[in-house]
Amino acid sequence: MLLASASFATMAAFVKALGTTLPVAEMILIRCLLPLPFCLAILLYQGKPLLARAWGMMLLRSLAGFAAMACFYYALTHMPLAECVFLGRTQPLLLALAAPLIVREKAPPAAWVAIFAGLAGVFIIMQPDAQWRPGAIAALGGAALSSLAHLFVRRLNRTEEPLLIVFNFFILTAIFSGVWASFDLVWPSPGQWKLLFTVALFATLGQVFMTFAYRYEKAPVVAASSYVSIFLSIAYGYLFWGEVPGVHAWLGGLLILLGSLFLIRSCWRRP
Repeated sequence: MLLASASFATMAAFVKALGTTLPVAEMILIRCLLPLPFCLAILLYQGKPLLARAWGMMLLRSLAGFAAMACFYYALTHMPLAECVFLGRTQPLLLALAAPLIVREKAPPAAWVAIFAGLAGVFIIMQPDAQWRPGAIAALGGAALSSLAHLFVRRLNRTEEPLLIVFNFFILTAIFSGVWASFDLVWPSPGQWKLLFTVALFATLGQVFMTFAYRYEKAPVVAASSYVSIFLSIAYGYLFWGEVPGVHAWLGGLLILLGSLFLIRSCWRRP
């Protein structure tokens, strides 16, 4: 999940670099279409099936993931990068609350400590500055939808191969976004194509790493490990857009870091 979070944070930076020059639906469509041939080639080479057996759960995972992606892409292009990611970090708490209902898993004590430490850090970071702008609302909505998508991935891992889940997700999301994008298509420039290829690369890596993470670890623990994306987002925001977080951001970041280190330590010591 650390690798997945790093991939998603890098992807987010490139989405922000694209800005509002391309419609959100078109960015999602191209992101999903570009890796499809590679996923298909690997599945065919390995002799794996191409369609998920748990089709209903796969459809739910794709709908939740597509809606979360749309919210997140909109937020990225309408607010500072780090602030958007901070709001997105409400996802682990929502995931931990829903996990007993969807995947019959309760969060271990270490995960709850890390999750609440991280959420306290997010509150410290955002408390004086958060405003109910459309971008902020979209980021929070994306976090809620993403938590559902992650739990559906956990359920799917019980019956499906990780790469098959990713492949089916890309197909369904390409269909959803293609219908949406058909109302406002814009042909990308050569520079935009380069950014879109990079978005697709890191998005695919993130999906694969995330799917494997939920295959081998419980959902709340994996979600709490995703806090590394905050630090990368702060670094990207500063390096590329001159976004300098204030003192509240650093205090909150320290809480997030301590909680994550506590979680990792407890996982290493678990028999």
